[in-house]
Amino acid sequence: MKKRSEGGLVFSTEQGRMCPDCRNPVNECTCTAASRPAGDGIVRVSRETKGRKGKGVTLITGIPLDDKELKAYAKVLKAKCGTGGTVKDGVVEIQGDQRDLLVPLLEQKGWTVKRAGG
Repeated sequence: MKKRSEGGLVFSTEQGRMCPDCRNPVNECTCTAASRPAGDGIVRVSRETKGRKGKGVTLITGIPLDDKELKAYAKVLKAKCGTGGTVKDGVVEIQGDQRDLLVPLLEQKGWTVKRAGG
């Protein structure tokens, strides 16, 4: 209730959407700048069908890049595989079983890569 009683600017015609916590514009927000926790330094490549109506996707976790670089690198990987995909919460999802193609591409970047799962 405390935040509600303080009042908060949600939108400004001058700056657009505002962060309710730090009260800065969303693109200049300092409170949500928390990055993903550092992993163990191993990039894991796995295949998953759960929740996708039997369609398989290749998941790549542990890539040590920030969000913008990760999205750009995912675009390169999708182009190499010739398929679609997305980035969700620091995990790159590539459509289909692309593990054999992705492991050498990730190793070329100098990362330790492991095939996880079956």
